[in-house]
Amino acid sequence: MSVKAILLGAGVRGADVYAQHALQFPEELEIVAVAEPDEERRAVFARKHHIQEEYVFSDWKKALQGARYADAVMICTQDRMHYEATMMALEQGYHVLLEKPISPSPEECVEIEAAARRCDRIVLVCYVLRYTPFWSSIKQVIEAGSIGRIVNIQLCENIVFAHMAHSYVRGHWSKTSESSPMILAKSCHDLDIILWLMQQDCRRLTSFGSLFHFKRENKPEDAPLYCTDGCPHVNECCYADLRYYLGEGRRRALHFTKDPTDEHIRDVIRETPYGRCVFQCDNDVVDHQVVNMEFRNGATASFTLSAFTHDSSRMVQISGTNGEIRGNLEKQTFTVYDFVHDTSQEMHVHDEGREGCTVMMHEFCRLVSQPHNRSDLSAVLRGSVQSHMMAFAAERSRLHDGMPMDIQELTRYYQQVVSKPLVGACSGR
Repeated sequence: MSVKAILLGAGVRGADVYAQHALQFPEELEIVAVAEPDEERRAVFARKHHIQEEYVFSDWKKALQGARYADAVMICTQDRMHYEATMMALEQGYHVLLEKPISPSPEECVEIEAAARRCDRIVLVCYVLRYTPFWSSIKQVIEAGSIGRIVNIQLCENIVFAHMAHSYVRGHWSKTSESSPMILAKSCHDLDIILWLMQQDCRRLTSFGSLFHFKRENKPEDAPLYCTDGCPHVNECCYADLRYYLGEGRRRALHFTKDPTDEHIRDVIRETPYGRCVFQCDNDVVDHQVVNMEFRNGATASFTLSAFTHDSSRMVQISGTNGEIRGNLEKQTFTVYDFVHDTSQEMHVHDEGREGCTVMMHEFCRLVSQPHNRSDLSAVLRGSVQSHMMAFAAERSRLHDGMPMDIQELTRYYQQVVSKPLVGACSGR
């Protein structure tokens, strides 16, 4: 029997990535309901998955009302909607596949963890990087003892300048108040990978970073509010809207138009935030940040996030007592250096782009459909919550001039804040 699921949010991640599993592996997953505010997206998704009309909703709350009619809920809404939807789903007795971040609020992350434990339901956070051939292969090398005990991890995330402008200056994730801090919205993945590879609790961290470039004081002279309003700098500006959306960023134009032709993009871009000068937006998230971490066993790690790169990539260096690993996620290669035998081996992995998502969805369906064959599910979610706490601590440190943050103390504080009894009882077992 396949797992029956409700999809909340039929955007790119929900409809084109996670729900795609139901079309590729119908014996594992069936989408029986969808909630999506955009009428066209909703209709297209419902047709593709043959969903009955009475299970097609514009409001996600209506999809979760009444008796439970599915096994799981896939929550792919905007960040600030995650908490309410997850809590309602858990209280109705649904298992949950939750797009990252869990929530922009540390208190809400703690509450979700407590509710999942109380309701004895699965909450699997979509940390797809863990499941990719690149990172899972590195994990196997570490667990085999090939480099000894980990002493230090260095991880760099290169956002690429154009993606920064699209998503974090002009786009949905440009304002902390409407989304999340950059370290959470973009990089909780990376902190999770460090924590997952280290297999140690993070003891404390410090962080520095700022919005360095994309602000009004750096606006070129005579630059209008919109690039297409006769800006005299469009030929020299690497952030000019049409330069990107009529070129390599054309697929991202689908975020503001359903017709990504040159003519239509030119016609509509001025009516959207994506046509604004990058130095005159309402953005406030950082464009660069560093985080330095110390773990319980004395090992350390550093993470660097930068918008000012020519490509989108993650580069990692893992230093062990008996060896070292250096890798590049986008090149799908890593090299293992053996100090004992003075050898090195270059490893090539193959990933067509969605293998991590596919493996993760296989795992989620297995966990839901085989209740007597589960590992410690609370430990899985606890690790996800800890990486979020690291992100919250990093942002707090950054805002307080790099003040060291004790992760356990911070977590304990938020647990005390939400120690009041949670409203509602779990039902629908």
